[in-house]
Amino acid sequence: MLTNDELAKWDRENFMHPSTHLSQFARGEAAQRIVTGGEGVFITDRDGNRLLDGFAGLYCVNVGYGRTEISEAIAKQAHELAYYHAYAGHGSEANITLSKMVMDRAPEGMARVYFGLGGSDANETNVKLVWYYNNILGRPEKKKIISRWRGYHGSGLVTGSLTGLELFHKKFDLPLAQIIHTEAPYYFRRPEAGMSEDEFSTYCAEKLEELILSEGPDTIGAFIGEPVLGTGGIVPPPAGYWEKIQAVLAKYDILLIVDEVVTGFGRLGTMFGSDHYGLKPDLITCAKGLTSAYAPLSATIVGQRMWDVLMKGADEFGVLGHGWTYSAHPIGAAAGIANLKLIDDLGLVKNAGEVGAYLNKAMADAVGGHANVGEVRGEGMLCAVELVADRDKRSFLPASDGTGAKVVGEMVKRGVIARAMPQGDILGFAPPLCLSKGEADQIVAATSDAIKAVLG
Repeated sequence: MLTNDELAKWDRENFMHPSTHLSQFARGEAAQRIVTGGEGVFITDRDGNRLLDGFAGLYCVNVGYGRTEISEAIAKQAHELAYYHAYAGHGSEANITLSKMVMDRAPEGMARVYFGLGGSDANETNVKLVWYYNNILGRPEKKKIISRWRGYHGSGLVTGSLTGLELFHKKFDLPLAQIIHTEAPYYFRRPEAGMSEDEFSTYCAEKLEELILSEGPDTIGAFIGEPVLGTGGIVPPPAGYWEKIQAVLAKYDILLIVDEVVTGFGRLGTMFGSDHYGLKPDLITCAKGLTSAYAPLSATIVGQRMWDVLMKGADEFGVLGHGWTYSAHPIGAAAGIANLKLIDDLGLVKNAGEVGAYLNKAMADAVGGHANVGEVRGEGMLCAVELVADRDKRSFLPASDGTGAKVVGEMVKRGVIARAMPQGDILGFAPPLCLSKGEADQIVAATSDAIKAVLG
């Protein structure tokens, strides 16, 4: 066992980990895992544990671990051209080729792609573009962005404000004033038990319209949403939701930003979640699945109506003053090219749909009848199990009990990594898209056994 060696000590004394209980970790009271390798859907740590990664890192290692095609593409690019900037019309073979590949896969009506480094910076880009767009059109008041409670869009200043989770606001002076929130499309937590899905979707659309009218339609620039709520609980939209929401946005000329950081490039069994749900975005946010996290890269895909206005703005006001030093980084782009080729060659979009459906059904069959399981839900290669005190009453377990985290801890003992989602006792699953049915069975068995171990 290597848990008390020098590297572990350095970790606790020097490394500030993201989304971690800082004091517990520093004192050695919180879990520590130093990962050394991975292959397929499994990772290995320094203590010799081999764990099935049921969350693909952070929904991101879509093609699985150990894909030498991507690592070799990264190495080749680093030898040929490790870096050059993309400002003032400069490009490389890698970032130009990846631009073409992304646009070939993008939903209808999209015009150009801009590359950054992560989902947070892509959504920062999106908000700036919305503000710029409305300034060019002579609508300087039309700047507020509507997000949804329980949505996740990043953890910066604007993007942390867009995120509708308490953890990302508490003691950070967020959300900022120009970001406002509306109802989450969370059918299990609907206000009235008797509502049908369609009725709840109508309720969400009505709440959105009420918010727009109370703020003033001339002040609302855009609405941002994930096709399926991710970190807020892995919640697919109720029937009719996106059709009704888009009708409200069209009525008040409000742009639609579709955050596909999780759903882009195959996770729902379609290349994009926009295709899956019939969305017509003005901007699409991409990251994670673009490179399967083998290198940092994000993308903002710009729709045609926005692109036309950006072109007009350039003719009137000159250079668009936006960019990062590492925008369209050649190494990230090389990883993206190899990754998208693998997604195609291995048939991973189809596999995500088929094995994802198998995982969701098997999970529902195995644990859906447990007295403390309120709901098993999912879409494509996304699945969630919500734990409750009483399923019929939809009453929840005390947050102080940490039941979800306890179940996830029991799953690790059984060789499977799941994620305890925030603001609830929700077990989240987002495995690599290469998951087999046999590996799905391992996830289900570990979940069932862990729930029984904690809740009886």
